[in-house]
Amino acid sequence: MLDIAQLRKDPEAVAARLASRGYTLDLGAFRTLESARKALQTRAEALQARRNALSKSIGQLKSRGEDTSAVMAEVAGLGDELKAAAEENETVQAKLHDWLLQVPNLPHESVPAGHDERHNREVRRWSPQGRDPEPLGFAPRDHVDVGAPLGLDFETAAKLSGARFVVMKGAMARLHRAIAQFMLDVQTGEHGYTECYTPYIVNRDSLRGTGQLPKFEQDLFAAKKGGQEGEGESLYLIPTSEVPLTNFVRDQIVAASGLPIRLTAHTPCFRSEAGAYGRDTRGMIRQHQFDKVEMVQIVHPDHSYEALEQMVGHAEAILRRLGLAYRVVLLCTGDMGFGAAKTYDLEVWLPAQEAYREISSVSNCEAFQARRMQARFRGADGRIGLLHTLNGSGLAVGRTLVAVLENHQQPDGSVRVPDALVPYMGGLRRITA
Repeated sequence: MLDIAQLRKDPEAVAARLASRGYTLDLGAFRTLESARKALQTRAEALQARRNALSKSIGQLKSRGEDTSAVMAEVAGLGDELKAAAEENETVQAKLHDWLLQVPNLPHESVPAGHDERHNREVRRWSPQGRDPEPLGFAPRDHVDVGAPLGLDFETAAKLSGARFVVMKGAMARLHRAIAQFMLDVQTGEHGYTECYTPYIVNRDSLRGTGQLPKFEQDLFAAKKGGQEGEGESLYLIPTSEVPLTNFVRDQIVAASGLPIRLTAHTPCFRSEAGAYGRDTRGMIRQHQFDKVEMVQIVHPDHSYEALEQMVGHAEAILRRLGLAYRVVLLCTGDMGFGAAKTYDLEVWLPAQEAYREISSVSNCEAFQARRMQARFRGADGRIGLLHTLNGSGLAVGRTLVAVLENHQQPDGSVRVPDALVPYMGGLRRITA
């Protein structure tokens, strides 16, 4: 959520920055709500001043032995008017709050202006051979063709659940698990994150806090809690563990001395992929259910951009250890997510597509989520401020599996297990049919 004080101070400047990301701020709606709020505030102040003056006069009248009934009746009436004004003000404030919930974050000044991915800026590339990946030396097959004989089963998944699901069997299921275990061990053992186990189902407050609600409800899988306890309460499957992890500090004031907070979790993620029909329908690139190892940092505002660069490095470390070529891309204003002030995407090389595809997105949300969650810190001087929150994939497990299958495939149809995963595979170095 944007800072309302900044919006009141210079709404045109805020509108211009939001326009750079393709969002048209409805200044008319804002000014209408602000005008109503100011009028109610002025009225309430006038009523309170009149009430205070009359209350003072009652004591003076009593001291002179004069009748106070008329003045006391007016004071009582003013009390009713003040209550009504307060209720009207609450209604206007609620409308203003709901309006603000629909407005995306302001882009950081270092973010390049642009409309879509064509205007993103490549920062760097890496591959085991140097800057660019080398050809495999034979015609590469995509992960579906490579994985099918090895235990990747889309037909059974379609029978069980429908399109955009997958079943994995045998060594393929173990490889998927090994990737997640490896990622967790690196993020906790080398990068200082605390491993967490979180619920996979959350309430509306949690999703509102991180920005998925109310704007992106169509992208979520919803469920209603049955029974007497909490009957009718809307609950949702998590689209990412960013949601529960970031909400750990909702409605809290943490000590600045306890920052940064680094959290990680391996969870399934559930997304309806609304609006993505026809895109990446083959294979595991775009699924309704997929696993991810998430990184979340909750930091002091002075250190959030340092933390952003650090988190990108934490995601890169996984790709390098797996021998996967990738590039880092700074997203332009029009390609960033709703809550992000600045985002880097990591894109892994897929030889069958001869293209880089997103495998991690790392974002600094600054105080956008913290303002929605009322997540704050208390400094050594006792002052209270809003935290900054960051999140990123460390990495998407399914897409990493895709990259391993395509980049480490062999001419005979087998797949070489990256050295970093061999201990997690019980010493197995090659997966064969």
